[in-house]
Order: sequence, then C-alpha cells, then structure tokens
Amino acid sequence: MKELPAIFQNGEQVYAVDTCEPLKAAVLRDEVQLHAWGHALYPGILLPRTFLPAVRSVGVWDAPTRQSWGLDRHCNEGIEFTYLERGKTVFEVDGKPCMLRKEHLTITRPWQFHRVGDPHIGSCRLVWLILDVNVRRPNQTWQWPEWLLCSPEDLRLLTRLLSHNEQPVWRANDEVAQWFGKLGLLLEEIPSPEAGETKLKFYINALLIALMEMLERERIPLDDYLSSSQRAVQAFLHALPQHAASDWNLAAMASQCGLSRSQFSDYCKELTGTTPMQYLTQCRIDLAAKLLTGRPELSITDVAYQCGFNSSQYFATVFRAAKACSPRAFVAQPQAVVHTSPER
Repeated sequence: MKELPAIFQNGEQVYAVDTCEPLKAAVLRDEVQLHAWGHALYPGILLPRTFLPAVRSVGVWDAPTRQSWGLDRHCNEGIEFTYLERGKTVFEVDGKPCMLRKEHLTITRPWQFHRVGDPHIGSCRLVWLILDVNVRRPNQTWQWPEWLLCSPEDLRLLTRLLSHNEQPVWRANDEVAQWFGKLGLLLEEIPSPEAGETKLKFYINALLIALMEMLERERIPLDDYLSSSQRAVQAFLHALPQHAASDWNLAAMASQCGLSRSQFSDYCKELTGTTPMQYLTQCRIDLAAKLLTGRPELSITDVAYQCGFNSSQYFATVFRAAKACSPRAFVAQPQAVVHTSPER
C-alpha cells in the first residue's frame, strides 16, 4: 500500500505526514525566518531519535510580508497546537476556512485535515507544537509522555477536554500566550536542543496546564461521540476519497479503524447508506470522473489503474452503471459535471 496520511497509521505501517516542504523552501529563499526542532523530516534542527520522541516538531516562523507559499491540506502524527503572535493568515480545518488573527490559538487532532494559507501565508509570526500522544484515530487511548508533571487525574481531564471537543480555533488567554511566547524565544536563543531540554519540558508542561485551565473555564460542551468508534469510521470515510486508488479491501479498511469487519460495515451503512465496498467504488468513480475531465492526456486504461480498478473492462462496466454512460462518452459530453459522493 502506498504511503498515506497519519489517520491511516496502523501498527508498524509506514505513513506519511506533512513535512512542511513549502516552508523549508521559503527559508532557503530567505522569505521567512525559521527556528525549529523536529524529528524525522520536520523542518529545522533534526532531533536525535531518543530525544523527547513525543515532541515531533516545535518551532516558530516569522514571515515579515505576505508569502508566496502555504501549507496544503494535511494531517499530523500528533495533536498540533499553534499560536499566532502577530499578523493574520487564513487557516482551514475540514474544509472550513477562517481568518487567524493575533492571539488566536488552534488545536487540531491527527485525523483533522487542515491547511494554512489561502493558498498563501499572510504576514505573521506563528509558534507551533506537535505532540504525539500515540493516537491516529478518535477511538484510541491517548498516551502522554512520561515527563509530563500532571497528575493522572489532570491528564484524564486534559485528554477529555481535547478529545471530546473538536473546536479548532480559540482566543488564547494571557497565560497560554505567555508560554507560547517563551517557547518561541527558547527556540531563537538556545544554541542546541540538548542545551534547552529542561526549559523545553518545563514550558510544554506549563503550556498544557494553562490550556487545560483555559478550556475548563470555558465550560465547553463535551461530546463522547467524538472519541467513539463511529467517529473513527466517519473520519476514515471522510479521508478515503483522497486515497481511494489504494489496494483497499474490507479487512484493511476495518483494521484502519481498529474494528472487526462486521462492526466497520455496520457503521459504514449507518453513515453512508451503503456497504464499505460500494462506498469505495463510488469514491473511485468520483476520482475517475475528475481524471477523465481534468487529465485528457490519460487513456481510459490509465485512468482505470490510477483509480484502483484492476482492468479497464471492469472499470467501464462500473462507470457505466454509476454515470449512465461509458467513460469515453463521459469525456465527450460538453462541460461534463463531476458528481461527488454523499456528504461525509
């Protein structure tokens, strides 16, 4: 199976996460100042594998003017917190854009697709932290790093506040803003991660406690559904159209949600009104329709294989049943309309 975003991680399977390549390129062009530490392919100074592995990325960028780049739609391999210290920029979560302004805080979970920019970044200074709590889907158990100072009771409260609420944008209070500011200054002033390890742990601890207290004071409505198996299936189905061409079967889809095949099938029918394989086929047909109209240089056979069909003959049969015409006739239609799958 080809690499997929974080929501599809399962066991030891390799998955792809956003590595901020446009940001890296902008730094090389001297368009933005960057101070960051991260594991794997995240931007900034590469952290040793055993150095605070839960801290996947922590950084600050300072864009003095409107940029020529943006971060496209992606997921992360941990929960991401960002804070806008200065300026403004567009931020989008699950297809819903908003304008971030000074003192706005964002919180996104690994299964929430989001992007920064419209498609370009505005002039702004942004601090971020991606902390891996070993979840890739809503119904998994959060595992916080051992170096956090919170009591078990407080960690349970923090987990509930973050997992049973998916509001992405908040107005940060003074205490939360203070600790984000200290994180940014630490990254700018400390010459190496090893020299800053103690302060980094302390600041993250203080930030999480401040976030917990802020969210608790907000008296936000909490919804157990958001950490349920049905929510996990919903998140999976929402992302599936982008990866419909992969070699999926019922067992593989159920495994990605941590469910049995019958459980997954039941939830899929509740959410879409169809069986998992029918839903997958519809996603592939939608993808094929987009390729047929948007990539005229591709042959019908090429489109079939790129959409996960094993033969052009079977693809043509399924396509005709869904669109009431052959793929070739669909291409010939003037201003062909691509019908998307039901709202997820």
